[in-house]
Amino acid sequence: MTRISRRGLLKTGAAAGVLAASGLPVRAQAKRGGRLRAGLSGANTSDSWDSRTHSDLFMIASAQGAVFDSLTEVKADGSLGGELATDWEASADAKTWTFNLRQGVTFHNGKAFGADDVIASLQMHVEEGAKSAAQPIVAAITEMKKMGEHQVQLTLEAGNADFPYLLSDYHILMFPAGQIDEAIQNGIGTGMYKVSSFEPGVRMVATRVDSHYKDGDAGWFDEIEYIAINDNTARMNALMTGQVDAINRIDFKTEALLRANPMIRIQEVTGNQQYTFPMLTNVAPFDDVNVRRALKFAINRQEMVDKILLGHGRVGNDTPIGPANQFFFENMEQTSYDPDKAKFYLKEAGLDSLDIDLSASNAAFEGAVDAAQLYQASAKQAGININVVQEPADGYWSNVWLKKPFCACYWSGRATEDWMFATAYEEGVPWNDTQWGREDSERFQDLLLEGRAELDTDKRREIYHEMQQILKDDGGVVLPMFANYVQAVANKVANPDVVGNLWQMDNGRMAERWWMS
Repeated sequence: MTRISRRGLLKTGAAAGVLAASGLPVRAQAKRGGRLRAGLSGANTSDSWDSRTHSDLFMIASAQGAVFDSLTEVKADGSLGGELATDWEASADAKTWTFNLRQGVTFHNGKAFGADDVIASLQMHVEEGAKSAAQPIVAAITEMKKMGEHQVQLTLEAGNADFPYLLSDYHILMFPAGQIDEAIQNGIGTGMYKVSSFEPGVRMVATRVDSHYKDGDAGWFDEIEYIAINDNTARMNALMTGQVDAINRIDFKTEALLRANPMIRIQEVTGNQQYTFPMLTNVAPFDDVNVRRALKFAINRQEMVDKILLGHGRVGNDTPIGPANQFFFENMEQTSYDPDKAKFYLKEAGLDSLDIDLSASNAAFEGAVDAAQLYQASAKQAGININVVQEPADGYWSNVWLKKPFCACYWSGRATEDWMFATAYEEGVPWNDTQWGREDSERFQDLLLEGRAELDTDKRREIYHEMQQILKDDGGVVLPMFANYVQAVANKVANPDVVGNLWQMDNGRMAERWWMS
């Protein structure tokens, strides 16, 4: 077996994408006390503590960021560390992984944490009828073996060099074995904060757990309160008037108002957040690769970065692997706005013009409706008539995404290439929002399996570059831009110099990592 250090495992290029917030306190100055109030988007009345269903920031920050723990954790600098696992080792072919578990940890109801909880928490993702975005991660495990009270061995169907990273997925939280229904009902985890009250789609309040295994390293607030504020203007007003201390996803159009307030500072972090327009490749006319190519050349990407992001991001190239990934294909030829090429591909599809609907809501991303209308205007020059359907924000992710043939969407990206591809591009996975599969590209699906098991860095780079090229040319996602995470924080709240770029709000872990200044 090969021992792999907690922090040294496959450190990606993600750290290079993190912007240090200059002038802010360092962690050495952190102190205990106070209450963090955050106004967060991404809340729904259907929210619950069932991590299999989590899809947006409110529950990510409430669950993995506060009440529950995972086996591993992506640190703010992009490296991987242990959370409930202290260390791990892999067989030479990366098929068998042995995890040593942290001892002396208890759930909020007093139950001791151990190997049985790990196995039960993993198995819940592959139960019959379970709907979990982490299903493809767990389904790859062919055997789960308890080696002792604080050691588990997981055997995979094929080698996966990124496997410990995958176990940091915010869906894969640790629940108490034999009490999972109760834990889902009441929010019982091993995290630094214990639930005081929870109103789905409204509010979550939690208090700091005493004598926690992270004492001295994290968890500085005595209490946290997360308030669901999906409306962008209301979120900004809540911060400006002191009702909350931090907000996510600021509106770039009103950024100047926040910057003018001396009591507030802006955090801007470069990562892999991507704004996309996925189309179902198994539904006409998007099942024709030439139609997809026409749509790729019919969008003015730079215009979207300039007008929607107001410069807070960069142009995308129809692949989800971004500037914070280790194997980002930065030198791949850029697909640019070219109405003549779009017309050419329409003719290749046997069409003189194209009439399609594009569903959009600002629930997808801030400015999504405006972005759809910009797309409409640029595509018209290529003979593509886009009818923008403005969908209600409430229920967008359950009624539109994965259901309507062409819509607006956003992704946070993932720390590794395989994690991203396995979540959204592997054939048959729940969150494959283009239904991209072997009928579209058998080569892509073969490379996905090959790259997952490959341990040689140079060979992995070649594989992932080719996969990005395939998606750019033939894929079902139009990905015009990568957007920086831009959020706002009251000056009375402090944070470390480096803020995580995997998810919003310091990877959703501001409850653990920030403190009252």
